[in-house]
Amino acid sequence: MARSKEFDENAVLHRAMKLFWHQGYEKTSMQDLVAHMGIHRRSIYDTFGGKHALYMKALERYSETVEAKIEKQIKSLDSVKLSIRRLLEMAIYRKEQRPSGCLTVNTAVELALHDQEAGEKVMDSFSNTEKLLYGLLLRGQKSGEISNHHDAERLSQFFHNSFVGLRVLAKTTDDKQKMEEIIDTTLSILD
Repeated sequence: MARSKEFDENAVLHRAMKLFWHQGYEKTSMQDLVAHMGIHRRSIYDTFGGKHALYMKALERYSETVEAKIEKQIKSLDSVKLSIRRLLEMAIYRKEQRPSGCLTVNTAVELALHDQEAGEKVMDSFSNTEKLLYGLLLRGQKSGEISNHHDAERLSQFFHNSFVGLRVLAKTTDDKQKMEEIIDTTLSILD
């Protein structure tokens, strides 16, 4: 008869996600995971399948969390310009208990070029964000809030690039005013 787990799988996955987010994949050892997650090494292997599989699950959890946050904060807004501003601001405003930057961007920089599975997850996430932006821009063009002379697909790529750049910058500086000015300049393309 199989033993029942003596830990909350979601809670320990969340702790692993935050540790990977803070330290990166390569700098996080199995012992770090054991200590931070509060479960035995064997439980990590039995439940998640090892460090790489755990990282992929943590990256999926991160994406789900970010998508839910975007859904909550952006999709309900009437103004497309305000929606895009809120998305960009999500890169620079965070709760203090969260690591700075973005786990997806960190993964892109650290693993995507030599880890196919990580690269695919990063590209899926980036593609989803571009699709979100594309949909917002089309909605803005349809409502007249955004000029039709803009190519919505190219503009969605531009805004996504700005979003990724802000997520990198947020990891390296606490200068919110500088980042807000970058957002203002980025959004000025819509004027």
